[in-house]
Amino acid sequence: MEAKKVAVVGGGLGGLTTAALLARGGCAVTLYERSKHLGGRAQTTDVEGFRFNLGPHALYRAGAGMRVLGRLGVKPRGRVAGESGGSYALRAGRLHTLPRGPVSLLTTDALQLSSKLEMARLLASLRRVDTEPLTHVPMRQWLDTRMSREDGRALVAALVRVATYASDLDALSAEAAVTQVQLALEAGVLYLDDGWAALVDAVAAVAKDAGATLEVSARVEGVVVEQGQVRGLRLSDGSVRAADAVVLAGSPRDVASLLPEDAVLAKEAEEATPIRAATLELGLSRLPRSEALFALGVDGPWYASVHSAYARLGPEGGAMVHVMKYLSPSSPEATEAELEAVMDVLQPGWREVLVARRFRPALVVSHLLPTASTGGLSGRPAPAVPHVAGLFRVGDWVGSEGMLSDASFASAESVERALLRHAGVAPRRLAVGA
Repeated sequence: MEAKKVAVVGGGLGGLTTAALLARGGCAVTLYERSKHLGGRAQTTDVEGFRFNLGPHALYRAGAGMRVLGRLGVKPRGRVAGESGGSYALRAGRLHTLPRGPVSLLTTDALQLSSKLEMARLLASLRRVDTEPLTHVPMRQWLDTRMSREDGRALVAALVRVATYASDLDALSAEAAVTQVQLALEAGVLYLDDGWAALVDAVAAVAKDAGATLEVSARVEGVVVEQGQVRGLRLSDGSVRAADAVVLAGSPRDVASLLPEDAVLAKEAEEATPIRAATLELGLSRLPRSEALFALGVDGPWYASVHSAYARLGPEGGAMVHVMKYLSPSSPEATEAELEAVMDVLQPGWREVLVARRFRPALVVSHLLPTASTGGLSGRPAPAVPHVAGLFRVGDWVGSEGMLSDASFASAESVERALLRHAGVAPRRLAVGA
């Protein structure tokens, strides 16, 4: 029987993972990436010997990403963030011990005593919270029912921001937020050696080894649909590539642009609210304060982390630091000076050891905020486009499982199940790891 022809549009992690899974399942897969490089927002740039990701990236050890990568035989290399301590809460320009366990919770001056007791009860019960009834509950509302004092609510809000990258807790679904915090508490996160480009390279290698064709600098102009059924792709040179199924691995607007007459996809794109952040990447010849590795803003949406403390991201003795402001509709961008001020508190004297830097005022972190009004994770668009046979989408805004890269991996796996089931092929696992 002739192999099912599948075209994947987009060479980010979602598209590459889809290509790898389907090629291993026996499909004839061709991936089209419009830029010269694979990876999308998982690209890594070398700047003066420092490996800069596009903003701070972390891989949840208990998330869908690790599950799918394990099936592909890819073993991410790095260390669990936070193992070395040195974590602080930032309030009013001062650092306070960030509670990470019972001892630090008792000794920190970031919380009043009554808030410490509430926090202890919340953390002890959080893993058992059933998130399904919380789909239409705003995170802020849920938090107000669990923490009576403002200092406690502010600290939990900071933990939610670092887990979800979302700052608008009035809109964010408590189902999505609590689920993400549960993942973080279960097994923590990995910072990856050599940046996320190493992960991109590994997944791309699996796809190619399985027979997938990966084309870069290949611009797709549209999806060819006849009588409600996908027939292929139309490229920028006017050629048409036939396909039994098409998987679109881009933003909601990218998807809608490839089917410009589709009102349903246009509406989804119009209503999608992305998660954004302002980011500052810094390469330092050394850390002025070697013990200060991590800070979360409690009275503001701030983040700073020395990623090189847990992953190989720069020259020997150097430090690679990510600084970030979580953005929201009320605060849609940030100045570089705001992020520099966070570093002034965490690492005073950093300017004297600065080697490399990069600032982005409003980087897209995820293409869709899972809101309470739309039903949280379960309210996101499904991987299969219901009104076009053979059309699928994957990405951090698709499907009912996971946020951030986990959603990309999980939606790729959902497409694999759908297409291989229709082809009568059972998804398989690699016998050995990478």
